[in-house]
Amino acid sequence: MTGLLGGVVASTTGGAADALLAGAFLSLALVLGVFQLLEARRTRDASATGVIAGLLAFALGAYAARGSLLVAVGGAVAATALLAFKRPLHAWVRALSWAELRALLVLLVMTALILPVLPDRTFDPWQALNPRRIWLLAVLIAGVSFLGYAAVRIAGARGGLLLSALAGGLASSTATTLSFARLVRSNPALCTWLAGGSLISSGLMALRVLVLAGAINRPFALALAWPMGAFALVLGAAGALLMTRRPAGAEPQTITTLTNPLELASALKFAGLIAVIMLLGKVLSRAFGAMGVYGLAALSGVADVDALTLSVSELAGRDLAASAAVLAVSLAVASNTLSKAVIAAVVGGRKHGLLMGGASLAAVAAAALILVLRI
Repeated sequence: MTGLLGGVVASTTGGAADALLAGAFLSLALVLGVFQLLEARRTRDASATGVIAGLLAFALGAYAARGSLLVAVGGAVAATALLAFKRPLHAWVRALSWAELRALLVLLVMTALILPVLPDRTFDPWQALNPRRIWLLAVLIAGVSFLGYAAVRIAGARGGLLLSALAGGLASSTATTLSFARLVRSNPALCTWLAGGSLISSGLMALRVLVLAGAINRPFALALAWPMGAFALVLGAAGALLMTRRPAGAEPQTITTLTNPLELASALKFAGLIAVIMLLGKVLSRAFGAMGVYGLAALSGVADVDALTLSVSELAGRDLAASAAVLAVSLAVASNTLSKAVIAAVVGGRKHGLLMGGASLAAVAAAALILVLRI
C-alpha cells in the first residue's frame, strides 16, 4: 500500500508535482515515526526497521512511476530479502569483531568509492596501465580472500585440518604450507596428514587461478582449464590419499589461524604488484616475445600466482597469444607448487619435503603432458 501511494503521488503532473511528492514523503515519515515511537513505548523494543522499510517502499513506488520500473522491482526484491533474513543478519553482525567489520568496510570503500572515480584509460607509453582495471583486479583478489576468511569464520576452521587446508587454498596456499610445515616440527606423528593438507590447499589454489582467469577472460580460462585441472586433480588426489593414512591415535589439531585478510596497505601493495607485472609483461612481450613473459611467470610465481594470472588474463588474445598465455600461467603455478615443496623440506624436514615434493613433481609432470598434447 505504501509503495502504491508513492507511485500514485509520483504520477501527478503540474508545477507542484515535486513539492507534492516531497510533502507526501515527509508526512509519511512523520506518521511512521509517531507510530513507531508509540510501539516502542508499549513493547520497550526500539527499532527503526519498520520506518525505514515504509519510507523505502514509498520511494520505490515513486521511482517505479518516474524512473525505472526494473530498478524499482529489483530494489523491492532486495529489501524484502533483507527483511526476511533480519534476525540471522543481526546475529551475524553481533558476532563480528571490530577487525572483521573494518575489513568489510575497507572492501566496500575499495569497491563503491574508489573504483568508480578511477580513470578507465591507460596513461603510460606502453598502453599497459589502466588504473580502473588494476584496481578492479585488486578488489577481486581482496574479495576472494575475504570470502575465504568468512567461510572459515562461519564454519569454524579451528575444528579440523581439512577445513583449514581448504580455507588456506582460498586465501594463501603458500602461507598454509608454511604453517603446516612449522607444525610438523612439534607434531612429527602428523607429518603425513599435514603434507596431505598442504597438497589439498595447493590443488584448490589451481582451481582459484582458473576462477580468477575466468572472471577476466572467459575464452582464455577455457583453454587454461586443462593444465589447471591436471594440477588440481593430482595434488588433490595425493593430498586425500595422504590424509587417509593419518597415524592411529593422532588427534586433529588446529592447524592454522587465519588473520583478517583485508588491510588497506596490503590491497595497495597488491595493486602496485599487479601494475608492475602488467607493465613488465607488456614490455617483455614487445621486446622478447613470449619468452620474456615466460621468464617473468617463472620468477613471479615463486612469490605470487594471482597477480601474474590476472595480468596475463588481461593480455591473452590481444598482446599475447592464448597458447603463450596458458603456458605462462602454467609456469607460474608450477613454480609456485615446487617452491612450496622446498618450503616444506626446509621448514618441516626431509620426510615432509619428500611427500610434498613427490606429489608436486607428479602434478607438474601431468600438467606438462597436457600442455604438450594440447598446444
